[in-house]
Amino acid sequence: MYFWSYNTVELKHLLTKISFIAVITVLILSCNAVKRVPEGEFLLTKNEIYVDSVKTNDIKLENQLYQKPNIKLLGIPIRLHIYNLAKAEPDSAYQNWLKKTPKREERLVNFLSKKQVDRLGTAYVAFNEWIKTTGEAPVIIEESRAKRSAQRLKAYYWNNGWFNVETAYNIEKGENKRGEIKFFTQPHQPYFIDSLQLKIESAVADSIYRKNREESTIVSGKQYKTLDIESERDRITTVYRNSGLYHFEKEYIKFDADTVNTDHKVNLNLLINNRQVTEGDSTSKVAFKIHKISKVNVFTDYKYEYRNEAPKDSFYYKGYNIYSFDKLKYNRKAITNAILVIPGEIYRDRDRTLTYNQISNLRTFKYPNIQYELDPTDSTSSSLIANVLLTPRKKYSANFEFDLTTSEIQAFGVGFGGSLLIRNIFRGAEILEISGRGSVGSSKDAAIASGSDSFFNISEIGADIKLSFPRILFPLNTSRIIPKYMSPTSNLVFGMNVQQNIGLDKQNASGTFNYIWKPSNKLTHQIDLVNIQYVRNLNTKNYFNIYETSFNRINAIARNVLDPNSTLFEQESSSPITSENARLTIPNGTNNFISQSLGESPDPDLNTDQINEIKNIQERRNRLTEDNLIVASNYTFLRNTRENLYDENFSRLRAKIELAGNVLSTVASLAGLSQNSNDRYAIFGVEFSQYVKTEIGYIKHWNLGRRNVLALRAFGGIAIPYGNANSIPFARSFFGGGPNDNRAWLAYDLGPGSTGGRNEFNEANMKIATNIEYRYNILGALNGAFFIDAGNIWNVLDNVEEEEAVFSGAEDLQEIAVGTGLGLRYDFDFFVLRLDVGFKTFNPANDEDQRWFKGYNFTEAVYNVGINYPF
Repeated sequence: MYFWSYNTVELKHLLTKISFIAVITVLILSCNAVKRVPEGEFLLTKNEIYVDSVKTNDIKLENQLYQKPNIKLLGIPIRLHIYNLAKAEPDSAYQNWLKKTPKREERLVNFLSKKQVDRLGTAYVAFNEWIKTTGEAPVIIEESRAKRSAQRLKAYYWNNGWFNVETAYNIEKGENKRGEIKFFTQPHQPYFIDSLQLKIESAVADSIYRKNREESTIVSGKQYKTLDIESERDRITTVYRNSGLYHFEKEYIKFDADTVNTDHKVNLNLLINNRQVTEGDSTSKVAFKIHKISKVNVFTDYKYEYRNEAPKDSFYYKGYNIYSFDKLKYNRKAITNAILVIPGEIYRDRDRTLTYNQISNLRTFKYPNIQYELDPTDSTSSSLIANVLLTPRKKYSANFEFDLTTSEIQAFGVGFGGSLLIRNIFRGAEILEISGRGSVGSSKDAAIASGSDSFFNISEIGADIKLSFPRILFPLNTSRIIPKYMSPTSNLVFGMNVQQNIGLDKQNASGTFNYIWKPSNKLTHQIDLVNIQYVRNLNTKNYFNIYETSFNRINAIARNVLDPNSTLFEQESSSPITSENARLTIPNGTNNFISQSLGESPDPDLNTDQINEIKNIQERRNRLTEDNLIVASNYTFLRNTRENLYDENFSRLRAKIELAGNVLSTVASLAGLSQNSNDRYAIFGVEFSQYVKTEIGYIKHWNLGRRNVLALRAFGGIAIPYGNANSIPFARSFFGGGPNDNRAWLAYDLGPGSTGGRNEFNEANMKIATNIEYRYNILGALNGAFFIDAGNIWNVLDNVEEEEAVFSGAEDLQEIAVGTGLGLRYDFDFFVLRLDVGFKTFNPANDEDQRWFKGYNFTEAVYNVGINYPF
């Protein structure tokens, strides 16, 4: 994600663009909306639906209508106006223009060529077609469609239990070729389910139904709904096909209803006849029976050209026949663990679906093919042979990346990376992924800081290794707790990163061992048994060059209490040093001034507030420059109801809890290690972190129809240090602002509390955030959004004592910052390019009478550019 703020010059350009867009908008609005409406026809401007003479805006009823008015944005049918800009006959219009002025065509031919002039006409026609496609043709009132809409409304009510419903419509033709349609509905009294009688010919099918009858969607006393009948048909089919009835299909289920003289009650009959089997010229009825799996044949390297060949290698393992047309390259247990079709068990559709998912999750084979056939050795025809055809993917795959970048910090940068994936590395369907990345760049700030004149003066390099096992690696058998249908995976990950730039020049090493399993398509569990991160800062003396705000604050205090000629100030200057221009040297001047001020004999001119300010600056510097050793374990719960990328009616709940430092603290205590001067344990000279952290996030999307979506996100998190630590490592803290958070503030610019984000990177150990966004279509692939973002970060139960930054009670919720704004999104199908403009609606950093709407102007707005939606 990227973001920036416009300066004054850029703002002038922006206002010019806005003025240009405004002029275009005026031109569009000046167009006649009924320009393309033929004489005697009427543009549909409104639909109104009345139920028992009362107007309703029920979206479910509106969705039944075949004709809807042209899409409007802020009450204006912009796409209709765009459509009207196109010429009805562009080819003729071009020719008329070409011949309208004497010798115009001749001059153009002489200047261009006859061929180019013709091409110009073709381009004009194509442009007109693009305008029509981008726009929207006028919706002309058609009585036939109005009649069908009324019939569809009637069907809607009928399918929901109003069997005596009456519908009508009235077309009201207004002036200037505009009209509207009113629909009138009288549902009358609804019908309710009274009884359900069974007529199931097969004794086996009847027995299975009765065992699962409590789950029926047809309930006595419930209002009749056709959807409930269809849901019951789907449920019965699913039950039967997961209970061994291999030949059962949904078409065998019939319902009939009796409503004659029943006082608005429905008596249903469920009919399931035996299946018809045709052999030659004769047809007979055969009762449904339960089928069992007699054999499972697994072909590990199947290809279409092998269909008539005999396998060359085979093994028998726990009831499975494993075949290979070449030498078997897979561990037998790894293959059978991925197959949920089990010999000796009854046939179940669910087992086949789970097997598809399991094998796909291995990422070792292409999408499998599972075929069933009757076992010819069984005279009762109740046994099935399952053939699982697996086609391996390539053992090796590689990927390479290269990019060029530029930014305010980095004038020029070259990035590169690549990855290698090796499948089935230990013959157990394991996957090894090795990836590397690096970059070199040129920075003016880095050149000044280092005094180097080399062009490439900043760099970063990193590598990761990930090894995935398609099972739970644990000394004890976990199959009863986490059965194989849950797609259990164990991952071992190592990473290393080294950066040299204008910052603290960090070295970062990490290692993770975790388990992931999915009880269903909606649920995912993850346990990081061990999550280790080591961060080493190599250039801590550069701190006050990076965090200029902290330096300016400490320098301002030093100017007030020190003599301008003090050796702590820079002495090399062309002008006399005064209290207004004195500047502490970095790092010696800043370090010595802080040490003296916090020592036993501080300067007598320092007051209590100044000493506390210096103390806060020093504590922040210590925390951001200290090396970190984090040894943690965590658990993550995820429930996501989204079915696919285009599903816009879903919810997502994510909760995580993390504990760090407990194991090291116990080991250090049992081993009798001595504590350092801070009364803390250190491993290899690094004080390890100890904390408990929890966070929870919820996302909900509502599909409002016609490409309108309402999206909500809520988040809360807190991390409490204890034991061997009194603060949270920077890598585990929270921040506010940015393109995916509160968009009226830049990332790390918000909070903590009402402090006003005076540091370069503001973070804390508690966060509350919520976002609500209304998304709508403008035209084609261009979409818009209105949003409200609210939230803040605070310090709580750590070493920060500044009152404005600390959350001390519910009254501090008044410091929640509110940002509002609007955005544009362009959908490229494979990604979305996003621009959001955020305004500071409520800024808790301002004085109490200056908090509302004081940042509500374009000069103080924040412009965020991002890839894909923020949530």
